[in-house]
Amino acid sequence: MPILDTIDSPDDLRLLDHGGLLALAGEIRQRIVDTVSRNGGHLASNLGVVELTLALHRVFETPKDTIVWDVGHQCYAHKLITGRRDAFSTLRRSGGLSGFPKASESPHDSFDTGHASTSISSALGLLAAQARLGIPGKVIAVIGDGALTGGLALEGLSHAGQLGLPLVVVLNDNKMSISPNVGAISRYLSRLSATVRYQKVRSRIDGIVRSLPLVGKWAYPLMQSGKRAVKGLLFKETLFSDLGFEYVGPIDGHNMAAMIQVFREVKALDRPVVIHVITRKGKGYELAEEDPSRFHGVSPMKVQDGKVETRPVVSFTEAFASSLIAQGLADPRVVGVTAAMAKGTGLEEFRAACPGRVYDVGIAEEHAVTFAAGLAAGGLKPVVAIYSTFIQRAIDQVFHDAVLQGRSLVIALDRAGAVGEDGETHQGLYDIALLRSFPGLRILAPASAVDLGLALGYALAQEATVVIRYPKARCPREEDAYAEAWKPGRGSFVRRSGADTLIVAMGGLVAPAVEASDLLLREGRATDVYNLRFVAPLDEEAFLEVAAGYRRVLFLEEGCQAGGLGESLAGLLARRLPRLAFTPLGFPAEPFPQASREELLDKAGFSVAGIAERVRLAVEEDGRIYLFGAVSGKA
Repeated sequence: MPILDTIDSPDDLRLLDHGGLLALAGEIRQRIVDTVSRNGGHLASNLGVVELTLALHRVFETPKDTIVWDVGHQCYAHKLITGRRDAFSTLRRSGGLSGFPKASESPHDSFDTGHASTSISSALGLLAAQARLGIPGKVIAVIGDGALTGGLALEGLSHAGQLGLPLVVVLNDNKMSISPNVGAISRYLSRLSATVRYQKVRSRIDGIVRSLPLVGKWAYPLMQSGKRAVKGLLFKETLFSDLGFEYVGPIDGHNMAAMIQVFREVKALDRPVVIHVITRKGKGYELAEEDPSRFHGVSPMKVQDGKVETRPVVSFTEAFASSLIAQGLADPRVVGVTAAMAKGTGLEEFRAACPGRVYDVGIAEEHAVTFAAGLAAGGLKPVVAIYSTFIQRAIDQVFHDAVLQGRSLVIALDRAGAVGEDGETHQGLYDIALLRSFPGLRILAPASAVDLGLALGYALAQEATVVIRYPKARCPREEDAYAEAWKPGRGSFVRRSGADTLIVAMGGLVAPAVEASDLLLREGRATDVYNLRFVAPLDEEAFLEVAAGYRRVLFLEEGCQAGGLGESLAGLLARRLPRLAFTPLGFPAEPFPQASREELLDKAGFSVAGIAERVRLAVEEDGRIYLFGAVSGKA
């Protein structure tokens, strides 16, 4: 019987000997590889922390003790040993386990995570609350070296040192976030981890001294004090020591015995401590060890060679990369800026085509935007490529440092709209509501590869900040339907037959709207389709002129309906065209849990069949005005 099948809670780990723990680590790795190969998910990061996870749970007792996983994309082993083993096959699937920590899923998940650099602040808050309420228990924040580049992590460290509470910070140093880590902090940690050999020798000496008959018990503390005194004479204090932390390490993050010993010692400390562990991302799966960037987040694949099923389609990300390369080759002032996501956003291809013109700032979206504003002020044409969910971290910088100053830079928002299996924390549904009111900001939503290329050319020519939002989806390539040049505030017709019903869509919803129109036409019901293109600023008079030719208009918005463009259009049409039946459709404010993009669109009514049904309903209820999907009254 596999050992993993006997682990129903972390308590069961304490019944295993060292050999049993090592065997369990191997079984967990195999289960992770097998599941991710079927479901997709974060592979390399989870394989790298198996021993660390087991050592933590061997010593600390969740949920009495609390472990906060930064980002959370390394929590698979944690889930397997905290009562979710039998449900693990449902990972990242609709109705199944989340790919990230989720408090509603288990008492062992103390804090929901999904974005980087939050663990130290949230763990410190949990610990401060326990101290105030007199609740016992240790609090541990597990943070990677990549996430440590985020400003929030450094703010948390500073405050933790000030409070002096016994927070345990486990620094998982694997030299990687998604791409290889960059910056001064990464180099600093590299200097610290260069002493791993010394740590191994020290560990052996410590063991020998401890085992000395009669004198070992009193000689070991004496040796420790002497060692600290010598270290104080010969070496500078670490950054963590300067911030008020005890620093331990670096230690081998795949040596469970060493980690268990250190964790036991640290558990007794009554002051903040950083434990620096060195791990290898992708550990135990050779392909992931050799190329951890490629195997950070993967689609379903073949375990033997790591290959995924390829389809002859182009994604919006690939279309963006191709368009940016074309612009970069034509204009040497065009540069790219990424927050540790060069590969995911397509800037890796731009870097290869235009060497030296991509700035990777690490996991620091706020800095990325303000840095780009500085580049623009200096005469360059920066393109900042960030996932929609991560631009939420830099809203003030977009407003204060870019828009308000009229800086000419482009913000490419990848993964805008329904994202899929990563769940609630990664949905790109809020950028429209957050950004639309900013004065002078242009927000574009291209609907195809050709449209995206034209949008990027238009954006780079503007003396203003421009946002281009596009989904994680297949990118249509119908050139004749999307070949119009971009005109300020105006869209273009994709289907026009003189029908009395119009579907207005933008971005990734234009293609399914066209398919729904074709489906309805086969039923004998003609429906036109208008590609809105501009989210802001919208040429209201031009839109009114388009809408005035129809009895009813449905507006499809791949974003949060509350605060979105649909609300504004509803008010405009109510004032200027009150006889028009208008139905604005968007996503609910509460994001859907993990599911495929197709499943999420279907839930929101944006599948081809769902859009067609919305049109049928609007026609059947003719003469009534629809606001936000519900009948509000007669015209």
